[in-house]
Amino acid sequence: MMTTRWVIAAAGALGVGVLTASALLGPTRHVVVDEPEGGAEKVAGACQSDKPANLDFTVKDMNGARVRLADFKGKVILINFWATWCPPCKIEIPGFIELYDQYKDKGLVILGVSGDDDAETLRSFATEWKINYPMLVGRDEEKLLDAYGPLFGYPTSVLVGRSGAVCGRHVGPATKEEFEREIKALL
Repeated sequence: MMTTRWVIAAAGALGVGVLTASALLGPTRHVVVDEPEGGAEKVAGACQSDKPANLDFTVKDMNGARVRLADFKGKVILINFWATWCPPCKIEIPGFIELYDQYKDKGLVILGVSGDDDAETLRSFATEWKINYPMLVGRDEEKLLDAYGPLFGYPTSVLVGRSGAVCGRHVGPATKEEFEREIKALL
């Protein structure tokens, strides 16, 4: 009888923990694209957001090259905050590789920002996984992580439209199809 009560109590505590964690992580915000009025032409990359993305960062990539985020303004930017030890992050990577292959020539940039890993770990991981998009070392870049946060967990992805506005946010993993639908709406 005592064991049953402990099992019920543990299950209740787990349920409260899951609800609390999801409340803390914040909602996923899908891309909502502005619809032009009166038959006007759609403006590429325009979304229903007035929050500008902070692109005033220069971060080293896994090879030591300095990457200025501002250089990507005018493109659709998917910033994926992740870590090599994160199983849900690894689930997203094959989709990112395919999306980057398919849409990079149309104006898509995917930036993988590792919050925990050093450059050597990233190079090894990127080689093994055949990652084709820029991998940035974010482990000592608290200002960058804070600018797109709060980041309560990995993966967290932010979509920036061509206008430079933050158009969407995924907390936790999302499917390739979800990302593709949102990217296509912004291209």
